[in-house]
Amino acid sequence: MRAQDQLFDRRLGRLRRARAARSGGGGFYLHRRAADELIERLDLVARPFRAALDLSLDPYLAGRLRERGLEVVAGGEEDLAGMTGAFDLVTSVGLIDTINDLPGALAQIRRALKADGLFLAAFAGAGSLPRLRRAMRAAEEAEESGAAPRIHPQIDVRAAGDLLVRAGFALPVVDRDVLDVRYGGLMQLVGDLRAMGATNQLAGQAGRPLGKLGLAAAAADFAADAGPDGKTAERFEIVYMSGWAPGPDQPQPARRGSATASLADALKPKR
Repeated sequence: MRAQDQLFDRRLGRLRRARAARSGGGGFYLHRRAADELIERLDLVARPFRAALDLSLDPYLAGRLRERGLEVVAGGEEDLAGMTGAFDLVTSVGLIDTINDLPGALAQIRRALKADGLFLAAFAGAGSLPRLRRAMRAAEEAEESGAAPRIHPQIDVRAAGDLLVRAGFALPVVDRDVLDVRYGGLMQLVGDLRAMGATNQLAGQAGRPLGKLGLAAAAADFAADAGPDGKTAERFEIVYMSGWAPGPDQPQPARRGSATASLADALKPKR
C-alpha cells in the first residue's frame, strides 16, 4: 500500500504505543478486560494449544497465555510476513482496528496458523466514544474551524464478520460487549485514551489542534451529561471475533445467513 493511500500513520501509531507503554500500563484496563474475556473463551476449547502469536498493544494477554504453558511470540502487523503455519493460536487485543491493510493482515494471520488453528481478537468497534465525538463537534463549532477527522473510523460487527470470511477463516463468529465507563471530565477520558495508545493515529492529522476556546467548549459539552456524582458516562463497544484456519476435519459451514450457532458452540473442539 502506497504511503499516500494509508489511513493510519504507522510511525505515529508506534509513538502512541511507546508512550502508553511508558505510562506503566495503567490505561490498559479496557484491553485487560478484553484479554481476560479472550482467555475465558479460550477455556471453552478442549484441544491443546502450544505455540501462540500475540498481536496486542499490551503484554498482559501474552503473560496470561504463558501462564497456561504456551510458547508465545509477541509481535505486530509488520511481523506477519513470511510466517506460514507457525502457530496454532493467534490473539490480538486493541490493534486490529488501526491496521491500514486489514484484509491483507487477516489473510496473513490465517496463513500464519496451522490447519485448524484458532484466531481470537478484540478491539473497540463502531458505537464507541459517542460523547467524545459530540464534544469534538462542539469544539469545532465554537472555533468555527469546520469538521475534521479526530477519531478514526470504527468497524462494526457485520463488517468484522465479512472481513473474516474474506480472509478465508472457517466458522467465523463475531459479537460485541457494551461497556460504560464514568469519567470526572473530558481530560480524564483523553488522559486514559493516551495511556492506552488510543488517541488519533490518522495519517496527515487533518485539522489544526484545538485552541482554548474549543477545548473549553468540548469540556462543557462533555460535562453537560454528567450525573449527580459529577461524572459523565462514555461508551465503549468491544467487538470480539474468532475464526479457524481451515482444516480437513472441520464441519462445512451452513448457507450464509442461516447460522444460529453461539460463540461457545463455535469454539468447541472439532472431532
